[in-house]
Amino acid sequence: MVKKIILWSIIAIILTSIFQNFHYNNNYVVNYSNFLSDVQKGKIREVMIDGKEMHVIEKNNNKYSTYLPINDPKLLDHLIQKHVKIIGKKPEEMNFFVSIFISWFPMILLALIWIFFLRQIQLGAGKGAMSFGKSKAKMFKKDEIKITFADVAGCDEAKEEVKELVDYLKEPKKFKKLGGKIPKGLLMIGPPGTGKTLLAKAISGEARVPFFLISGSDFVEMFVGVGASRVRDMFENSRKSSPCIIFIDEIDAVGRKRGTGLGGGNDEREQTLNQILVEMDGFDKNQGVILLAATNRPDVLDPALLRPGRFDRQVFVPLPDIKGREQILNVHIKNISIDKNFNSSIIARGTPGFSGADLANLVNEAALCAIRNKHDFVYMKDFEQAKDKIMMGAERKSMIMTEKEKEYTAYHEAGHVIVGKLVPKHDPVHKATIIPRGRALGVTFFLPKKDHLSIDKQKIESKISTLYGGRLAEEIIYGKDHVSTGASNDIKLATSLARNMVTKWGFSKKLGPLLYQNEEEEFFLGQTTSKISHFSNKTEEIIDREIKSIIDINYKRAKRILKENIDILHAMKDALMKYETINYTQINCLMNRKLLS
Repeated sequence: MVKKIILWSIIAIILTSIFQNFHYNNNYVVNYSNFLSDVQKGKIREVMIDGKEMHVIEKNNNKYSTYLPINDPKLLDHLIQKHVKIIGKKPEEMNFFVSIFISWFPMILLALIWIFFLRQIQLGAGKGAMSFGKSKAKMFKKDEIKITFADVAGCDEAKEEVKELVDYLKEPKKFKKLGGKIPKGLLMIGPPGTGKTLLAKAISGEARVPFFLISGSDFVEMFVGVGASRVRDMFENSRKSSPCIIFIDEIDAVGRKRGTGLGGGNDEREQTLNQILVEMDGFDKNQGVILLAATNRPDVLDPALLRPGRFDRQVFVPLPDIKGREQILNVHIKNISIDKNFNSSIIARGTPGFSGADLANLVNEAALCAIRNKHDFVYMKDFEQAKDKIMMGAERKSMIMTEKEKEYTAYHEAGHVIVGKLVPKHDPVHKATIIPRGRALGVTFFLPKKDHLSIDKQKIESKISTLYGGRLAEEIIYGKDHVSTGASNDIKLATSLARNMVTKWGFSKKLGPLLYQNEEEEFFLGQTTSKISHFSNKTEEIIDREIKSIIDINYKRAKRILKENIDILHAMKDALMKYETINYTQINCLMNRKLLS
């Protein structure tokens, strides 16, 4: 409102100024001497005198203005002698209030401008000086959220856990009849991108109730007490819209353990947390306000926040399994033009560890690949291209490899493929490529048939043998003195697996099923510190020998497999040199010693 008043005031001033400047300024101005000359010659018909300004009309209807340099008492007599019509302008009588307004107008204008800019600065920092402690929670009305449980996939157990909240919000009398109390607070825990926020919106969309959305960092300001004020305001507003849902995303920003900071009891974050605890205790059982929160760091939350009566229930939202990934892909591909031969189960198998957000990004990247490839639909090869790009980086087309370097890489990847195909319990080979991506000069993809919650000793040893297959292929073909550094990451992974077998998983006959790797960690002043493991030097020597023994056994097995199938190694190298990428069908043909067409 103030902004509009200032704007219209400025427009009025400009229009008044223009009117005053152009009311008589349609005439040109001549000097006083020429005016007197015209009077002497009898050219003047009419003169209007306005103070020292005179507006002149000649007998030929020409008009101009002139100004009196000094008071000329003989001017009127001279004009009368020449029969010039003289018009005098009535002096304007200024109203008392108008005169006061004109005298004070500059000060009033400056004050209004100052208020306007001050208000703009305050709005930039929040909602104004008087509302600095108001909640920043964004409210969605019950008709604004269109997301339902049908839009959430890959977390069936979590959906089952929260369906009770929906039933309570829809029919609270059913719960009160039997004396049951719905949880006041529900904490969703899970890795980033698993759909915690989406699930919270789906609860509101299913229950058709208002939804307050805010981040934990929105409570914290540099001024002590502001966060607590915003908490009070948020809960007060939610009670007015009951039944409703409050969702605090990333609650660990404000809910960390008290006493670990440097600010003591006056710390703004701790005061905000205290106010949240008080407000949650103050919830009346009939108010119908449910607090949801999400975090991927439950270990840093204050114990008082997690006790019964506040966050009564904790729902774990995990990374989706292979079935969940397939369901998530089917949800996201509804928005794109997909080829009828698309098989979401193959993509789901090839994306272990992907979250819902990762899969949404994969679908979008596949659509972009289809556009770049000028396809009418998004095909499987577009998804494969997008998956490779996300997992390993874009193709390094500017990198020029010599034929010798390509041959080294082809033998290396062929070694991985052959060993992986012939050791027991290894994941099936999906494809191999010698196209450089990211830091890798070539890659071999193994596609698990299902997600593994645990793996046995035989499968781990097969992985170690396969990791050494690339290095051994180079050694067999070129000799020990000409092995490249391309196996550095393979050696790192194999050694890590062997060490875990000995120190963590109890697969050593000499050491037995004991833990020799201390995983306890302490959190102090924002830093994680590991406790030092206490065992003797002799035990450390035994650990090293056991690790070396596991590596040697699997190294020899991989070498034997490659020597027994040297013809396949050469044939697969030739295929990779020719096609650069070979898929599982071509790999099976080569493993059966068949020529590729």
